[in-house]
Amino acid sequence: MKIHEYQAKAILARYGVTTPRGEVAFTKEETREAAQRLKSQICVVKAQIHAGGRGKAGGVKLARSADEAADIAGHILGMKLVTPQTGPAGRIVKRLLIEEGLDIKRELYLGLLVDRATGRVVFMASAAGGMEIETIHPSVGLQPYQARKIAFGLGLPIEVMTQATPFLQALYRAFLDTDASLLEINPCVLTGEGKLVALDAKMTFDDNALFRHKELRELRDLDEEDPLEVEASKHGLNYIKLDGSVACMVNGAGLAMATMDIIKYAGGSPANFLDVGGGASAEQVKNAFRILMSDPEVKAVFINIFGGILRCDVLATGVVAAAKDLHVKVPVVVRMEGTNVERGQQILRESGLNFTIADGMKDGAEKVVALAGGAR
Repeated sequence: MKIHEYQAKAILARYGVTTPRGEVAFTKEETREAAQRLKSQICVVKAQIHAGGRGKAGGVKLARSADEAADIAGHILGMKLVTPQTGPAGRIVKRLLIEEGLDIKRELYLGLLVDRATGRVVFMASAAGGMEIETIHPSVGLQPYQARKIAFGLGLPIEVMTQATPFLQALYRAFLDTDASLLEINPCVLTGEGKLVALDAKMTFDDNALFRHKELRELRDLDEEDPLEVEASKHGLNYIKLDGSVACMVNGAGLAMATMDIIKYAGGSPANFLDVGGGASAEQVKNAFRILMSDPEVKAVFINIFGGILRCDVLATGVVAAAKDLHVKVPVVVRMEGTNVERGQQILRESGLNFTIADGMKDGAEKVVALAGGAR
């Protein structure tokens, strides 16, 4: 789960990380009032979307008065911000962060993420000309000597060292305590007064740990997520929107990757993949099919299931029910193996619907690509 910059900064501030003074605003008038309260010679009006590259796209502007800040807000609020991370669809700006301007002397990069291969947290720090990387054992944490090593590697002045160690340790504690999967400060700045400040902040959290953090779940902004991905999550399904024409229903992330690969190998392009998981019910399969068919770009559906815990007859029952309810017009290719596969194939054949039953993954991929309009 991702959150907005102003939300990430509020979390970091609770751990003692220095951030600029600022307020969130949803209207021009709220922007004017926030700028007045800041009493800063220059304030920054920053679009709040779940994507980087906002500045180059026109989503970050400087204002020298409260009235100017309000005028800028009027232009940014409601605009479609297109950045390399949003894709061509962009994001509609619905909220802003109004912050004090700072005298920036140096810009640095700080980032923490989980290295799953070693089971440790990786702390990355970069300044012009080099990068410092520390791996941190979770049972020990970021030690003062490691923080000092990072600070020296960044070439920070000696007089800044006393604040650098607690600053870096606070970032680590915030990362660990919230079960974050990514914490990125880009940039972290050294001001003309010699203070380290998190000028920007990005945090992403492990969805599997959110049951421990009710306060984090409440920060979720559904407007920043794909509506079909939100709908899938309501039914315990994992859905990811892509840009092709072949919809993929699978069970298991590994099979999902293999399915997308073999569709590309056959000359097609996946429109999405939807993982129904190992123990899906017929009702979940029905909901999964409905979500797949909600994408207008879908020209054909490839159902690729290995029946273990999810029996093939349960899958077939759900698919037939969904196809009848939704009056599916696009071709549907089904490849299934495993538990009750003969019964599952029988249900499909006797349904009266035009399913294509594939003999293996390669055969299924070639057939669905052809039915979707052929190889690109």
